[in-house]
Amino acid sequence: MTTDLAKFAEDNGVKYFMISFTDLFGGQRAKLVPARAIAGMQEDGAGFAGFATWLDLTPAHPDMLAVPDPDAVIILPWNREIAWVPADCVMEGEPVDQAPRNVLRKLIAEAAEEGMHVKTGIEAEFFLLTPAGDQISDSFDTAEKPCYDQQAFMRRLDVIREISDHMLELGWNPYQNDHEDANGQWEMNWDYDDALKTADKHSFFKFMAKCVAEKHGYRATFMPKPVEGLTGNGCHAHISVWDAPGADAKTNVFAMEPNDSSQTAELGLSEKGRHFLGGIMKHASALAAITNPTVNSYKRINAPRTMSGATWAPNSVTWTGNNRTHMVRVPGPGRFELRLPDGAANPYLLQAVIIAAGLSGVRSQADPGKRHDIDMYADGHKVRGAPKLPLNMLDALREYDKDKGLKAAMGEEFSAAFLKMKHQEWDSYVSHFSRWEKENTLDI
Repeated sequence: MTTDLAKFAEDNGVKYFMISFTDLFGGQRAKLVPARAIAGMQEDGAGFAGFATWLDLTPAHPDMLAVPDPDAVIILPWNREIAWVPADCVMEGEPVDQAPRNVLRKLIAEAAEEGMHVKTGIEAEFFLLTPAGDQISDSFDTAEKPCYDQQAFMRRLDVIREISDHMLELGWNPYQNDHEDANGQWEMNWDYDDALKTADKHSFFKFMAKCVAEKHGYRATFMPKPVEGLTGNGCHAHISVWDAPGADAKTNVFAMEPNDSSQTAELGLSEKGRHFLGGIMKHASALAAITNPTVNSYKRINAPRTMSGATWAPNSVTWTGNNRTHMVRVPGPGRFELRLPDGAANPYLLQAVIIAAGLSGVRSQADPGKRHDIDMYADGHKVRGAPKLPLNMLDALREYDKDKGLKAAMGEEFSAAFLKMKHQEWDSYVSHFSRWEKENTLDI
């Protein structure tokens, strides 16, 4: 039964709704709507000028309406008079095909038609910086190996505990929080869920972390590599497929089948799981355009050794068992972890491209290739035949453009808009004159 937002407001003391959508670049856009006006907005949507956001639209396009998904509404735990509700974008009665939440919805429906319901959990990493963003917020957080640092954790307990308390209140079942591998870096984990619910939670989590950090005088950033020489912000995704959505799920389709003697079966992954993984491996280089969508992303996945001794990010298309130096690891039965995505990944497009690549693999019965159990950071040069991940955003965009199957799966309108706008972003980047250029070529 669909939630009546007007009654929801009355029952919960909500005075305003933030009707929110996410654009192609991952920017969250919203309108604040008084509760007295929400009934009309629930039916018709809130009007936006799409050109004013990062969507491939012009000032001449009609109003784009963001129609709230009432069953995904969340009351802000830090301001209970306001509720946030993600929206689906429509124009003249039709879905906007390039809008990220619509892209994900389409792929979820395709997978469901084939009896596959993707569930994912993500590991959101972020830094707490000073308001200007030029240094980490804790000047005492200087350890060479700061991961799990108990004392540093206590100095930022106010922020991390408040965010965790909010997740507990929301029923997300957060289960661990830690100081991560870089100075000033944090990771917070909550239960896995259906792909759309995970995307909505991921989107809200970024909003929540930023709001709570700002309340305490800090700045939370999910930028892939905000501090040179330190480990970057990943957004690892744990993936499984089930026979039904939500609480109706009974069977993990990725769970090992009897008498399966394949390499993946040794790790507890079924034939369908192996093919889904095969799709991820097959499309990995193109996948990077979505999972690692910024210029800065390639400072993380192609990083030199960090101060802590490891980047914890992949640079080659390889998979393994429980080994964190590869692009994909299978840490236990019935699931695998994609370690490629970073903090800049669009929450909706991340889930969408995982499903698109995985569906492609299942349909074509793709083989993930040889499993490698070596330390890729120490012995990666010994691997033969494994493609290197793109060296920069332009290379990733070219790989995505070449991958006709993945582009079609994500939607031709979306793919054209995404490539057009990301190429414009690359052009803006390369036209920027940097200090490095003068320092290295002024006297040539």
